Amino acid sequence: MRSRMINYTINRNLSLELNDSTEEKWEEAFGAIELMLYKSPISDKKIYEAFGKIENRSIEFQRSLIEVAYSVYPLQFNNEVDQLLTNTNDPKLFAMCAEYLLADKADFEFKENLLGLTNKKFGSISATDPILYMLKSHLAEINGHKRSIPAETIRTIFSGSFLHGKIVMYSIQRKNRDYPGMVVVRNASGNFVRDSLGQIITVPQLARSLSNMPGYISNGNTPQGIFLMYGFGVSMSSFIGPSVNVQMGMPFETSIKKFLGDSSIYDSAWTIDYYKTLIPKKLQNYGPLYYSYYSGEAGRSEIIAHGTTVDPNFYLNQSYYPLTPSQGCLCTREIWDGKRIESDQQQLVNALLKAGGANGYCVVIELNDKESPVMLKDILPYLR
Repeated sequence: MRSRMINYTINRNLSLELNDSTEEKWEEAFGAIELMLYKSPISDKKIYEAFGKIENRSIEFQRSLIEVAYSVYPLQFNNEVDQLLTNTNDPKLFAMCAEYLLADKADFEFKENLLGLTNKKFGSISATDPILYMLKSHLAEINGHKRSIPAETIRTIFSGSFLHGKIVMYSIQRKNRDYPGMVVVRNASGNFVRDSLGQIITVPQLARSLSNMPGYISNGNTPQGIFLMYGFGVSMSSFIGPSVNVQMGMPFETSIKKFLGDSSIYDSAWTIDYYKTLIPKKLQNYGPLYYSYYSGEAGRSEIIAHGTTVDPNFYLNQSYYPLTPSQGCLCTREIWDGKRIESDQQQLVNALLKAGGANGYCVVIELNDKESPVMLKDILPYLR
């Protein structure tokens, strides 16, 4: 598979002259480069060529190129991306360019200038467009140095009063998604699912996407917030494999009636007030709990919790090895050799079955910016 992707998906597609009819072929190559974190003299040269022609390409191509650059070529195209940031009027492309530059320029002056450019270029739209709103929220978070979730906030999120009476799958992550997170399951009675020895069942889970872009951007990391969890499924994707996955839905992707489980609701127009009904009053000012709402409004969808058939050796030198990144889903470790050898995904499915099934909610939350995998000891103080 690796050989085919290099020879055909990457090298053959990038050998085509870049024009309107071959843009999709180049984008396929970018996707394979992201998947394998692949670099070669040939692919490097073609990425530089693409940036040299980026101003005359479609918005879809521009986004795809910024995504692969963010993932595989950080800091190398600051000048080109800065120029595109200045010229584009597309909110998503603007935000992607801004995030690329923010990875390098973290000083206060640059962030203030970026905020000013956002307001100047988009005016009042910057307050209502979900992508621009999330970009500005990210800038505010960086400026405010909010690196850890308050202890009382996380304690309330884990309490039985939060999503009371519902089965909850908690995905606890670090702010740096290069470090694996961890999932625990709470049953409808408010008790965490335990093994035969009485220990809380934990399963490592990666919420990092291939691009590693923020969650409000398509194909970015799994956003924080609340997701509907509505059963099990089996994917047809060869990269996910046939292990049972957990189906999840976001606001806007899912109807209000289904998301809230309230058959009396007939309104089809989502508002933040509907989503807010899931959040206790003492947590309603905690911004990250709303990120899944705004990401759904921005068009993100099809985020599920699944296993993987991707070769972990692509990521041998990464801090999240042997887990594998995805297109923005919650991904568990599996090892395949013609048949399934190991499966953390099955452990997660078993924990949900023990809780009563995959019907309730998933909560994705970032604990802090500690540079290590999330472990049970990190959350035990909040569960007591």
